[in-house]
Amino acid sequence: MTLISLPESRAEAEALDACDPLAPCRDAFALPEGVTYLVGHSLGPATKGALSALRRASEGAWMADRVGAWNSADWIHLPDRVGARLSAILGAQPDEVSLCDSVSVNLFKLAAAALPLARSRRLVVEEDEFPTDQYILEGLAGLNGAECVRVPPGQGAARLEGGVLVKSLVNFRSAELADMAAHEASARACGGLVVWDLSHASGVLDIELAKQGALLAAGCTYKYLNGGPGAPAFIYAHRELAPELTSPLPGWMGHAHPFEFSSAYTPKPGAARFAAGTPPILSLAALDGALDVFDGVSMQHVQAKARALGQMCLMMAEGMGLDIASPQDPERRGGHVSLCHPDGYPLVRALSDWGIEADFRTPHTIRFGLSPLFLGYAEIWDAMTELAEIVETRSWDTEAYRERAIVT
Repeated sequence: MTLISLPESRAEAEALDACDPLAPCRDAFALPEGVTYLVGHSLGPATKGALSALRRASEGAWMADRVGAWNSADWIHLPDRVGARLSAILGAQPDEVSLCDSVSVNLFKLAAAALPLARSRRLVVEEDEFPTDQYILEGLAGLNGAECVRVPPGQGAARLEGGVLVKSLVNFRSAELADMAAHEASARACGGLVVWDLSHASGVLDIELAKQGALLAAGCTYKYLNGGPGAPAFIYAHRELAPELTSPLPGWMGHAHPFEFSSAYTPKPGAARFAAGTPPILSLAALDGALDVFDGVSMQHVQAKARALGQMCLMMAEGMGLDIASPQDPERRGGHVSLCHPDGYPLVRALSDWGIEADFRTPHTIRFGLSPLFLGYAEIWDAMTELAEIVETRSWDTEAYRERAIVT
């Protein structure tokens, strides 16, 4: 899809908003007036659909039917129903996606299940990968005696050597986008497997897992998918590979017939075999409601707008004294942009007092998450204009802004 033309004035930004096919999605979000929310890449805001679904599950099914709601509300199949909805966003088949546990746990399960199928017992992760991905592989290697190798950024595929690589599609700091098809081709050539971490990609990019040749992936649902804090993660397992995979955590909800209470384990077909414990119904209900906003939405439009908003940010950041830490080429970038400043943390705190919520990653990265479903072009134009004033006037330079919160 052709990149959207960038505005050169606020009036041009308003004109883009007027013809934006995604503009009506803004009404689905319960966002307060006066807040420009640039942290959807970390925690998506509440949608009205999610809040309504949560009330139906809690004040309706749970309160009215209690334990009977597992049948009357069909709670027991909710992870797979939501997985089927999510599969359309990810470019997968309905039986290839299921909701369970957290990203960390799911990466552990997939890497452990992939290792026996790989040519070598080698676990590979890049040094700039999200920390939990590194910790998980190191912990797995300590349990099963595999070799865990940390390699320089961008060297994962070249250093795979028939092992298992855990790789983020979008880097959490820089937003650099990996070439999924090329990584998969490299893995096939050496007898290895790639486990993709889609946490910063799902819901903002047109991922097309099947077309790109991806076999295994996990990701979270509380960022661009707006599922709510701590919403359950998802697992993707290609339907041709899934029967060969054995979960290292074969819990009862991954059993083909959990209520037969058999001592012998028989896994469910597809990605559902990776379920372990009882599904978190209230969180799943909220996520199910949040996905309503994606109904009828083209992921190509979502991706194109995210990249256009990102280009606006980078264009307007030039000359502010900020270093750009994200790829300038929009086709090599995910849904957020990163800028660097020696005093990035107090600068983010100052932005918040202007009603602009962003986040900070140590040592000096300012991240702007550009969720296309609720952000507009004029809104981003105003946010970057205000950022320029804060930088120029140094209004961020106070002791109050330097005091660190626990969560940054």
